[in-house]
Amino acid sequence: MDNKYGGAHSRSAVTSYLAINVEPMLRDGRAREAVRNELVTAAAELHQLAGWMAYDTGHADVGRTHLRTALRLCQQAGDDGLSAEMLAAMSHHAAFHGAPESAVDLALAARQTAKRAGLPALQAETAVMEAHGLALQRDMQRCLAAMRDAENAFSEIDTADVPSWLRYFDGAYLSAKFAHTFRDLGRPQEAERFARRSLEMSAGYERGRLFNTALLASILADMGRPEEACAHGALAV
Repeated sequence: MDNKYGGAHSRSAVTSYLAINVEPMLRDGRAREAVRNELVTAAAELHQLAGWMAYDTGHADVGRTHLRTALRLCQQAGDDGLSAEMLAAMSHHAAFHGAPESAVDLALAARQTAKRAGLPALQAETAVMEAHGLALQRDMQRCLAAMRDAENAFSEIDTADVPSWLRYFDGAYLSAKFAHTFRDLGRPQEAERFARRSLEMSAGYERGRLFNTALLASILADMGRPEEACAHGALAV
């Protein structure tokens, strides 16, 4: 529902379920360790969803609180992969809100954690998060090196080993992050190429298609092509 209709559609249902059902289970429930860890991990994933919903609807502080809670729960369950995913999300938030130093620090922590998890898809994602933060710092050399790391890790992905919570991370998603990174490096030609690739996405991600179409429109505007920019902006609307 979130991917199809956006965060505002279901956010109240998710936050109510967390407060009324999930938090009491975490606080008062009794279970074997393995079951407890599954519960904690599921709660972390739901806090992550709530965090993105809050972020997408302009409630940045609420989103950060959900992601910090999710990270704490992942660490409590000993799940390095999901911990790295939360750190990557926090890096994304920091980059979007104009805090590149925090974005890079969080991405580096995410990369270290992803390395322990041993998931190439996660290593690619965390590397491109670092690249975007470095682009905002105008550190081109380190940024391009991080992008190469992302490409190399992406080429090693075995889809059979990708966990369900990371299956959104595909070539279109990576292309969108590359487009953001090249745009912020001031290299619009490369940004346009990757923004167009980002629209070759799987069905069911209407929200992502909206974001990527708007991204392409902004890049075209930066390049002084207002008619094309307006056409893609209208399509996004």
